[in-house]
Amino acid sequence: MGKSSLEIVLEKELTERQLDRIIEMAWEDRTPFEAITFQFGLAEKEVIKLMRGNLKESSFKLWRKRVNSGISTKHLKKRSNEISRFKCSRQRAISGNKISKR
Repeated sequence: MGKSSLEIVLEKELTERQLDRIIEMAWEDRTPFEAITFQFGLAEKEVIKLMRGNLKESSFKLWRKRVNSGISTKHLKKRSNEISRFKCSRQRAISGNKISKR
């Protein structure tokens, strides 16, 4: 049997803030798993286990259904070549992701 959600968090020494960000990135349709791997070193299977362990069962099922749909851009191979960035141009680098005052 594989690692549990808690074992992944402990092994990777993830803070609560990092865990929240990983869940947020996984929930976003346009953020590919490769971006999560790049920033946090988590494989897709580990992200799925984290989501399973941190979401309600119904929310997890909805998320998996969306990710596995043909429309999803969670995998770089399924993305349009026009999308070449990991994050919104207004998003700050992982420092709270707050949009600066305008």
